[in-house]
Amino acid sequence: MLVIVFALSVFFASSLSSEKAYSASGATKKIVFWHITTDEVGKKMIQNQVNRFLKAHPDFKVEVVPLQNDSFKTKLKIAMGSNQAPDVFVTWGGGPFFEYVRAGKVKDITAYMNENNYKNRFVEAAFGPITYNNKIWAVPVEGAGVALVWYNKEIFKKYNLKVPTTYDEFLNIVKKLKSKGIIPITLANKTKWPGCFWYWNLVNKLAGPSAFEKAAERKGGSFADQPFIKAGEMLQELVKMGAFPKGFNGLDWDTGQSRMLLYSGKAAMELMGTWQIPIVKAEKKEFYEKNLDFFPFPNIKGGKGDPTSLVGMASSNYYAITTSCKYPKEAFNMIQYLIDDQAVKERIAYGQIPPVKGLKFSDPMLQKVYNIVAKAKSIQLWWDQYLPPQLAETHKDIVQSLFGLTITPKAAAEKMEKAAKDYFKK
Repeated sequence: MLVIVFALSVFFASSLSSEKAYSASGATKKIVFWHITTDEVGKKMIQNQVNRFLKAHPDFKVEVVPLQNDSFKTKLKIAMGSNQAPDVFVTWGGGPFFEYVRAGKVKDITAYMNENNYKNRFVEAAFGPITYNNKIWAVPVEGAGVALVWYNKEIFKKYNLKVPTTYDEFLNIVKKLKSKGIIPITLANKTKWPGCFWYWNLVNKLAGPSAFEKAAERKGGSFADQPFIKAGEMLQELVKMGAFPKGFNGLDWDTGQSRMLLYSGKAAMELMGTWQIPIVKAEKKEFYEKNLDFFPFPNIKGGKGDPTSLVGMASSNYYAITTSCKYPKEAFNMIQYLIDDQAVKERIAYGQIPPVKGLKFSDPMLQKVYNIVAKAKSIQLWWDQYLPPQLAETHKDIVQSLFGLTITPKAAAEKMEKAAKDYFKK
């Protein structure tokens, strides 16, 4: 019996010793990583990038958790509130993200970004949505998505139209197309956000990104300020000119109702994000190769917006580290593997335009988009990503009403300002 007890004692002592050694070796170090790339190709790409990090850090384990967009937002909010946050998470930057920053939930990574001048790897405009109090809070990783005016080259050639650089030139094109029986601008605004692209770009060109940011952050700005009213007036001017197809507020962008008018030659232009490239390529490859082109939103005479400024994102997804992360330096290094030179090649093949300087693309359309994004002094984040979700929905309803001519620009601006005041009083 004594022999058995002694043997068991030796076994348990040996097990405990091994467990301590295992822990001391660092094999139990863990990083929990949440992202929202849920298609099979994208998930595999990210996992492969993480695997390269793991190969260089064999003492680490990374728990990669892909989540659907909406469920991610809900889950992150709950996790942040209950101190169960992941170590690394995806973000779009802007207002909702800065709420986590202000609450002390996000690690300041400015020092990491400045080390070996790593920040200089990325295009300048990528940092706007993730810079707060002059500090950097996330890494730009996933492809650019900006709003551009796409047009049918055949129609422009037929009517001898030149790509406009000013809004006045753009309005003249609208008038000429209308006189020829062509729908100047296709729009499917059932889901509200496609129409918002017009309002956001008008405000951006009239007043620059600071006007929206001051109003959204409640820092000396108001949604009832003159640029917001003026943008509404200019938007309604387009509606009254007949620039859009009949019933556009009921057409569905998701099912391609706006693009079909572009493909068929019934409409000449569409203001839409750069995701238009893979979509058109897949739906109408011949049209993509022969007839599709784009130009940036035209500058407005007297407007304060920088001529290079855009609306959208230089990086569609950023990655941040929580303050609860036990291994922030290694977590940052893992993020670097998501956008290193090998990852950039993988992301271009996947169809993204990475927010990295000095890239070359075999597709001239992608190269042209990249050149415009790389030169942009600022990229105003999509308002519905920047604003808190409840306020974003109110805003989209208001802009749809502007398109429907059921509210005046002044009343729309005042309604949005009241909604913002009411929301932030909570």
